Amino acid sequence: MSRSVLVTGGNRGIGAAIATAFVEGGDKVAVTYRSGEPPEGVFGVRCDVTDTASVEAAVDEVRSQQGPVEVLVANAGIARDALFLGMAEQEFADVIDTNLMGSVRAVKAVVTDMVRARWGRIILVGSTTAFWGGAGVTNYASSKSALVGLARSLAWELGPRKITVNVVYPGLIETEMISSMSAKSREHVLANTPLKRVGTPQEVATAVRFLADDGAGYITGALVPVSGGNGMGH
Repeated sequence: MSRSVLVTGGNRGIGAAIATAFVEGGDKVAVTYRSGEPPEGVFGVRCDVTDTASVEAAVDEVRSQQGPVEVLVANAGIARDALFLGMAEQEFADVIDTNLMGSVRAVKAVVTDMVRARWGRIILVGSTTAFWGGAGVTNYASSKSALVGLARSLAWELGPRKITVNVVYPGLIETEMISSMSAKSREHVLANTPLKRVGTPQEVATAVRFLADDGAGYITGALVPVSGGNGMGH
């Protein structure tokens, strides 16, 4: 059955891989993006997830194009790394506003339709940085850690309506976001990764698609690491 899927931040990296995986599965897929172009075969909507009106307008556009959103993947995110002592308050707030509140806005915009339909899948994209922390990422780690509380609270609220809410936690994934990572930092992460390799966006997409399927209907409030073992046990 073809479903209406929305992936925020879906024009590159992990988001694009997720969108492509749903297209290959026969779903109707839309992505939000701020720059660049959407992947082939998906409906692209320009959207700023830090702006509530922009998110609501994007969801309205998706609804008119392919029907109410049945599967939401809240993936849009940014990093503004700096040591905490030198980090401007705005740098901290910008990351929280995009990574956490952007997810909140996206969920808020689609959840009424899911409640009416008594079915839905909400998948938030986190990071194993939330488990480990790290120098220079207080804002990023805080934003991703907060997704746990958001997902688990929503799981309680929305479970009676057959809506599941889960978090996928990628480890070190080969994307543009890690291109500026130093060789020393990369080696440190891999030293704490049992599989000793970097993951691919497609491997994250596989986990996301699983959580969106009917077969995952009894999984909610879960934290699913796609990390080669990095951060396991949290």
